[in-house]
Amino acid sequence: MDIDEEIRPGANRYVSEEGATANLPTLLTGFSHPIIITGEKSYAAYQAHTTKPLHLPVYRYDGSASDADAARIAAEAKHADMIIAIGGGRLLDTAKLVAEIFDCEYITVPTLASNCAPYTPIGAIYNAVGHTFNRVAYFPRAPYATVVDWDIIATTPEDYLVAGIGDTLAKWYEMEGITRPRRDSLTAFSQLGFSAAQTIRTILQRTAVPAVVALRKGQVTADLVAIADTIIGIAGTVGGFAGADGRMAGAHAIHNGLSYVDETHEILHGSKVAYGILVQLAYTGDDDEIRALLPFYQQVGLPTNLSDLHVVRDLKVKKALVADWAAADTESFRLIDPDISSEKVLAAMDKVEALTAAPLVDEG
Repeated sequence: MDIDEEIRPGANRYVSEEGATANLPTLLTGFSHPIIITGEKSYAAYQAHTTKPLHLPVYRYDGSASDADAARIAAEAKHADMIIAIGGGRLLDTAKLVAEIFDCEYITVPTLASNCAPYTPIGAIYNAVGHTFNRVAYFPRAPYATVVDWDIIATTPEDYLVAGIGDTLAKWYEMEGITRPRRDSLTAFSQLGFSAAQTIRTILQRTAVPAVVALRKGQVTADLVAIADTIIGIAGTVGGFAGADGRMAGAHAIHNGLSYVDETHEILHGSKVAYGILVQLAYTGDDDEIRALLPFYQQVGLPTNLSDLHVVRDLKVKKALVADWAAADTESFRLIDPDISSEKVLAAMDKVEALTAAPLVDEG
């Protein structure tokens, strides 16, 4: 059986509370050579809010979430039986690669509420040069523990939380799109994943806007905690229970294509995925759902068109690049339509522009 088809709900343990990093010394009991992998800003956020700092060897990643950087860190560290990964999604996915090299356990300590990387045994791996998308990796180990410290999460930059909301919203739309033709014949676990995806949509619609307001004030509120646990934990259970039925589809395929458009490199993963949701819905003819989503996107601050993604020049060439990538045989948009074509994706992108903004004038 393929590992991406197995039931893999997520982390072995999930600790979510105020001051949660104080539990790390206890979680490290029994390990003789733990190391920390982190980034500059991530480690500073951790150190500023933990009550029990760890005095362990620290290794920095280069921001790429690449095989090359993981190999570099492993060569420098030489050995570890436990990795404490402190940071955002790319850092955590880098640590998963290093844990695979060392064949060791790892604990994730997210410093951002931006995706489900802290909870899942899955990684988005990029190329070291250019930081373009490379592949999705399925790791043999899930996190030994995921430690969500509310005080740290409350320091998440707003654009990262907004991106996390977009990435997590895709859990519902991608699973709904994948399973639409066979909704009445889902396995028991796929039904559970589908229910989790519905729960995600409900929580996001109810609490996303007040959570963003709380974040701006630096306050830990019930809404912010609900959003953090939804983005980090519940999101991971969708694919964890539903397997391929609950994984990436059209929205992420559009993101992957956009990663090859230079102007979008400063746009966060989840924000590009949020735009991809709109393209997927346009592709499947769900124009009314797009119209219903737009007020939510605008309230939260998610992008609704190419201009919001800073793509305003050479539109014909860049849209074709994204559409060709999204329609490739190896991409996940085929889970929505096995007969996908780049022409159909282009038409969906044009429909999104028509529904969300005045037609773009190519500045190139």
